Amino acid sequence: MQLEVKTLDNGSVGDITLPEEIFGMQPRADIMARVVHWQLAKRRAGTHKAKGRSEVSGTTKKPYKQKGTGHARQGSLRSPQFRTGGVVHGPVVRDHGYKLPKQIRRLGLISALSQKLIEGKLVILDQATGVQKTSDLVKKVNGLGWSSALIVDSAVDENFGRAIRNIHAVDILPTRGANVYDILHHDVLAITRAGVDTLKERLV
Repeated sequence: MQLEVKTLDNGSVGDITLPEEIFGMQPRADIMARVVHWQLAKRRAGTHKAKGRSEVSGTTKKPYKQKGTGHARQGSLRSPQFRTGGVVHGPVVRDHGYKLPKQIRRLGLISALSQKLIEGKLVILDQATGVQKTSDLVKKVNGLGWSSALIVDSAVDENFGRAIRNIHAVDILPTRGANVYDILHHDVLAITRAGVDTLKERLV
């Protein structure tokens, strides 16, 4: 399939042939959902913690004798029914991440790329370099009509990355960092020529 190659000045510099096996797949919403869930699960810190009855501070002495008080029998002030007691089945420090097969991750990324092409939100850039000031890049982004965009390049140019850093909802990632969540989270997906070549090596 052919797609026009644009410059940051919204000009045209010819066409590019996109591989069908990467951009021509019927998107699988269920696969993309699985990959996004896996990504967000890995990002969770898992540092939440509540103390159980064996961890709270307090005496281990029986509060009062077993019989004859008229009250329900109690064995410890650390029990969860008391104000200073432990929490039952409370959160503990743990890793929320889990394994997802490599083929599922690959299929999810291909589905996300194909989804953007079907929606008409895929743009091929000639290159993502040559801009050093944020103000200059803002003018170019506005000229392209982007309010939310993710740029994918084979390698992020240091000056370009610094210029784009302070633009709201516009980000850049190297090809190895391209992922389903960030692609779907942005409205426009812009890939450079070099980025397309690197995606071929990664996914084909």
